[in-house]
Amino acid sequence: LWSHLISILSFDIQNNSSAPVVNTEYGKVQGKQVILQEFDRSVNVFLGVPFSKAPLGSLRFAPPQPPESWDYVKSTTTYPPMCAQNPIREEFMAKTFCNLHGTSLKNSEDCLYLNIYTSADLATKIVMVWIHGGGLLVGDASTLEGTYLSAVENVVVVAIQYRLGIFGFYSTGDEHARGNWGYLDQVAALQWVQKNIVNFGGDPNLVTIFGVSAGGVSVSALVLSPLTTNLFHRAISQSGVALMECLFSSNIKSTKIAAFAGCKTATSASMVHCMRQKTEEILNTTQKMVGDPRKITFLPAVVNGIFFPKSPRDLLTEKQFNHIPYIVGFNSDEFGWIFPNMTGYPLSGDRLDQETATGLLWSSYPLKIPKDLTPVITKECLGVTEDPVKKKGLFLDMMGDLIFGIPSVIVARLHRDAPTYMYQFQHRPNFWGDLKPVTIKADHGDEFFLVFGIPLLNEGYPEEEKQLSRTMMKYWANFAQNGNPNSEGLPKWPIYDQNEEYLQIDIAMKTAKKLKDKEVAFWTELLSEKPVGVKREITEL
Repeated sequence: LWSHLISILSFDIQNNSSAPVVNTEYGKVQGKQVILQEFDRSVNVFLGVPFSKAPLGSLRFAPPQPPESWDYVKSTTTYPPMCAQNPIREEFMAKTFCNLHGTSLKNSEDCLYLNIYTSADLATKIVMVWIHGGGLLVGDASTLEGTYLSAVENVVVVAIQYRLGIFGFYSTGDEHARGNWGYLDQVAALQWVQKNIVNFGGDPNLVTIFGVSAGGVSVSALVLSPLTTNLFHRAISQSGVALMECLFSSNIKSTKIAAFAGCKTATSASMVHCMRQKTEEILNTTQKMVGDPRKITFLPAVVNGIFFPKSPRDLLTEKQFNHIPYIVGFNSDEFGWIFPNMTGYPLSGDRLDQETATGLLWSSYPLKIPKDLTPVITKECLGVTEDPVKKKGLFLDMMGDLIFGIPSVIVARLHRDAPTYMYQFQHRPNFWGDLKPVTIKADHGDEFFLVFGIPLLNEGYPEEEKQLSRTMMKYWANFAQNGNPNSEGLPKWPIYDQNEEYLQIDIAMKTAKKLKDKEVAFWTELLSEKPVGVKREITEL
């Protein structure tokens, strides 16, 4: 994808000889000034600013610690290494979503850095903290530059990194390794923002967190956690919320994971000690052995009494969360092409029969669908047609609803005591061309290209798509500023209250009601009932 994008993008960017120097709590950093001639703006860019000590040695599987101070001017002009991750999946993500400029990024456990993009003027600006996606397994802060969003909307964009996979979420379920390290890294980054962003022109009292996919899940999780009170003031979850079951578990697998790594020990303390001695390569290899190697191996977050005092569902139901303005949304074709390819999902051709669909649903990872319910589900959701082409389309829709749509609606409903806005993104970005089937409109992750202003960078994009990108950037920035996405000149985005109005984001904007209402009702009723005498078989990691 990116080789295609690079061929059509023309970057009208020049590095200025003026190198900004900024004080932080730990020492001075020197960035670079970038001139965007297209927008007649200058942006100060700081890449690889440390917000924590390197999580190595005894700090592996431990909470992040403040960085060491330095007494010189630290150069922050090159991308930081991405957090340790599976190189094969990393390559897929890079080709699909990441690394617009084709920059080769190193892979390291020493990765707790953030990138800052701030317009060069002296005015105090709102702050938008980006949390990358990638299933809590892959990804990096340099996936998309914040230069253009910063310049167009005059905001400070901060992109953070956090530990991933086994390094970020390994847990023994006790005091020796409580887990959720990646989430604690995100908290540490937000604490750093509170203490330091004012020196970069940001207002620490107007911080918005936003993210896509697992980044959206992270945003949702941060809204729920008691550790984040007053660290941010608005939140935007794009195609991901904390109710996505694949990224949360009460089933601790520490012993199994440690055994794969060669740490067959009797106690949690000795297990963690042994795991800390293993090389990064061994632990990356270990992660591939967990669960079914044909599928993405999630190592989910856990209830540890600290970041998550209770399950996300309980925290939402009991209203134990940060009651701040919140945007929740997802795309029309979430399971259209990216996600099946990323997970190695066994779909080929354009047809699907009922029997195959039933088998696929039961074995679908990471849904954990009870086997006895799969015939009922496929009959209800796919039985309206015998056409195998239409049946496949319905199956893809159903999977998108299960993984993304239904959890998002439930979260929005439970959060709406605070100002809540909901959207469904429905536009197929022009850059895809014929790279994916024409039947797929808004695939997983398609919207964040527009949020970051990618269509504004090249004359090859149609003007209507450029305008859509400007509109989305304005909505997001308005919300970050006011807790309300609306302003004069924009199509009205209704608040998500008991009427459940939401915005359909496309070239022609529309409002509608009751997004996925029937689907939520069907699945909620189905999964809450257990027929007497029926033993549920549920797929495991």
